[in-house]
Amino acid sequence: MSTADRLPRLLALVPYLMSHPGAQVPEVAKLFGLTEKQLVDDLQLVWMCGLPGHTPGDLIDVSWDGGEILIDNADTIARPLRLGIDEASALLVALRMLAELPEFAEGDALARVIAKLERAAGEGAAAVSSQVAFDLDPAPDAMATVRQALRAGRRLSLRYYVPGRDEITPREVDPTRLVMADGRSYLEGWCYRADGMRLFRLDRMIGVEMLDVPADLPEDAEPIDITDGVFRPSPTDELVVLELTPAGRWVAEYYPCEEVSELGEGRLRVTLRARDQGWIVRLALRLGDSGRVISPVSLADRVRETASAALAHYETCV
Repeated sequence: MSTADRLPRLLALVPYLMSHPGAQVPEVAKLFGLTEKQLVDDLQLVWMCGLPGHTPGDLIDVSWDGGEILIDNADTIARPLRLGIDEASALLVALRMLAELPEFAEGDALARVIAKLERAAGEGAAAVSSQVAFDLDPAPDAMATVRQALRAGRRLSLRYYVPGRDEITPREVDPTRLVMADGRSYLEGWCYRADGMRLFRLDRMIGVEMLDVPADLPEDAEPIDITDGVFRPSPTDELVVLELTPAGRWVAEYYPCEEVSELGEGRLRVTLRARDQGWIVRLALRLGDSGRVISPVSLADRVRETASAALAHYETCV
């Protein structure tokens, strides 16, 4: 993990331990999403931090004998970190998106949380987040039909748009659940066309119909693990190498990469797998000058040609 990733966690860890004396290693590791070894590594680093002078009296005193964490001489960083405008804005956008979902329609708890966060974050974050638009509306009646099929245990017939191939495909699906991932609503179910469990974005459903057929999942059907998002590369997918500027480092956090190398000055080289080249082209165009495709060369050429064609259309329109 890079220093840029680790430092904010340490600055949050110390105030938490100061306000929770005697906290147990397993509990704190779980709270911060770490293994116990990672937490102990952090504590060992904290033990070497402190005020200028670096004498024993200047350093933070921390111990974790017997699994009980005790920390002292850290009053200078005892206050929790405040959210920055970008962090508060992202959190407000996510909360407002949740507030639009049907399951949050009743009750005002979420509205109170949003109001408190807006007051705490100040006008800057509230103004930025209010300018961000998001679309939660799926195809007409898709959500209602999917929910009805789940309650009744019935099969669904879908007309589903696949952007990678730019085509609409017919699907018959035995639904299992609705999930939220990467800011989108998905239907999970057994797809008879793919002969396996799949996730379907509701806003890509062109048509949805509940069939007069009971859902009958195969015995070996297993829920899809979306802990790390819905992007699930296959070992047979094409390897793609990207170089990223500091502004494009988010790619390494958002997508599962097989290799990540620091190039200096905040730049990264990442290797990931692409099921089809179309989404890599869209990713490269989205990155602009904050990233570029290194290999395969044919893909880099395709990105260049697509960008040139887009610029030519823009110049024609202007």
